[in-house]
Amino acid sequence: MPSTAKNPGKGQAFTALRQLLDLLAQGAPLDRFGGPAEAAREANASDADAAAIADATGVALRIGRTLSQHRRREVELAALFDTAGDLAALRDLDAVLRAITHRAKLLLGTDVTYLSLNDDEAGDTYMRVTDGCVSAAFQQVRLGMGEGLGGLVAETARPYTTGDYREDTRFKHTTPIDSAVTEEGLRAILGVPLRLGARVIGVLYAADRTARTFTPDEVALLSSLADHAAIAIDSARLLEETRSALVDLNEASQTIEAHSQAMRRAEDAHDRLTDLVLRGGDIAEVATAIGTVLQGGTLIHDADGAELARSGADPQPPSAQAVATSRAGGRAVPVRGTWVCAVLAGHELLGSIALTGRADLGEADRRLFERASVVTALLLLLRRSVAEAEDRVRGELLGDLLTRAADSTSLSARARRLKVNLGHPHSVFVLRAETAPRQRLLAAAARTAQTRRGLAGLHHDDVVLVCPSDTPSACARALAEELRHTVGAPVTVGAAGPVTGPPGFADAHAEARRCLAALRALGHDGAGSALADLGFLGVLLGDQTDLGGYVRQTVGAVMEYDARRGTELVHTLQVYFSVGMSQSRAREALHVHINTVVQRLDRVGQLLGADWQTPERVLEIQLALRIARVSPGGTVGTGRGDGQGRGDSRLGEPT
Repeated sequence: MPSTAKNPGKGQAFTALRQLLDLLAQGAPLDRFGGPAEAAREANASDADAAAIADATGVALRIGRTLSQHRRREVELAALFDTAGDLAALRDLDAVLRAITHRAKLLLGTDVTYLSLNDDEAGDTYMRVTDGCVSAAFQQVRLGMGEGLGGLVAETARPYTTGDYREDTRFKHTTPIDSAVTEEGLRAILGVPLRLGARVIGVLYAADRTARTFTPDEVALLSSLADHAAIAIDSARLLEETRSALVDLNEASQTIEAHSQAMRRAEDAHDRLTDLVLRGGDIAEVATAIGTVLQGGTLIHDADGAELARSGADPQPPSAQAVATSRAGGRAVPVRGTWVCAVLAGHELLGSIALTGRADLGEADRRLFERASVVTALLLLLRRSVAEAEDRVRGELLGDLLTRAADSTSLSARARRLKVNLGHPHSVFVLRAETAPRQRLLAAAARTAQTRRGLAGLHHDDVVLVCPSDTPSACARALAEELRHTVGAPVTVGAAGPVTGPPGFADAHAEARRCLAALRALGHDGAGSALADLGFLGVLLGDQTDLGGYVRQTVGAVMEYDARRGTELVHTLQVYFSVGMSQSRAREALHVHINTVVQRLDRVGQLLGADWQTPERVLEIQLALRIARVSPGGTVGTGRGDGQGRGDSRLGEPT
């Protein structure tokens, strides 16, 4: 027979113990553990059995609570491991912060979770991210160190909890914080520090809108989550800083590469330009090289704005304002899509460079352009030094030519060394510009002399130019026009010549000066001419003037007509002028019909031009006729010197 039949009380105790073990094995709620004891009492168990069952129930409850705690801790640990894995997979700081607050809300089951970060510069902590918040003011609140619950946690690096924040006097309440907490409706708050070693970087919070008490397990759980969160935040920050550093490094690398390329281009351009200077290249080659390197058009002007060279660009004058700005600042400046850089030697302005077609000139190319101006300045200085030396030699030779300071053989030899052949016809020109600096006119004359293989310089305070020419009148007019454009002001040119050989240059210079004086006295500023072009003034002013040439130039056509036809047109002119240019009185003096006088004078007009009876021409013609009458031979043509004419029908005129 079973033992339970012999001892029913003992069987009830065994049954109750077995039931308690089953409940433990099933993980049943603790409120069910009182069931076996209640059943034993209903079965009228003995006091001993009841006591044993009560003891067993107590032990089972303790074991159940322990197992429940272990299961909860296991769940919490699993959640922490999952959280750590999730945080480790995140790379963006904002994503990490959002994940932390959301996981805290899930683990603790609170209404709201939020996170603040410390601002070391401002000395406070500010709300960074929230989960479950509805108040905008709460999401923007800042807490000073030691203010409110969060400020105290951030200051002391210790967790704090309150069952009802508004009624808790342990914390330093401030109006902004209390208003934000009231607007959000929070009461129970738990805050734990986010620590990296001994440094607090922020605070992690869990809060409910109803009053409650946070258990030590909840504090420990949120603290563990905060520890994981601090590491994840620091890792995200480091990763973000690394990314930023890599971006900066990449940008720096690109900058260095661009700078390196710019340096290589600058070095190549400098070597190319310097080589041009060293091998004697001219300004045109420099302009071409600059345009090639900078991929634009180039213009180079001197200090007076005269164009020296041009490559790939249309002619255009330099901007005086842009040149002045570049000169003052020492940098190239843009003006209407063109870059302009002053060419300087110290403080002296030598000229300017203009770069067209490159409105988008970058800093590196801008500096390259400015470096080109330095090389250009070097070339201009070299050219000026050479030109000054050559001009000095040419000026000395010119002075000796005009003063007969050396023998002809020596002067001719010196001229040949300067590639000037005095054995060819040369003309002498004296230049004057009233409204332009004499030095500018001298520089223009020197350039003209080099172009035409002549000589130029100052002599007796005049700018004198000697160049090959056997037509001084035409050459003087061309020079006046050319120099006007170069100098930018009217230039008067007095000419004489042509001269072959050194002995005649002094006299030609004196005649050219008289011609210049006559032009200025007559108000012909800006004109160019020789004395022969001035008519009787040339006769009066000239030394050893060709009188026969003047007569031929003035009335030679009439004289030749008389010589060929045997007519008396010259005699008719002499009589016509002697009677005051009256046709009727001329008819009486000549004893011819009035129609004969008219026809003869018409013929004169055809030979001398329609304006032959203007006052100026009349004076010229009368002077030429008087020179002809006093010249050797006594008379000219077939007319008689006594002024008495006779009837003549050779032209078919009526007598």
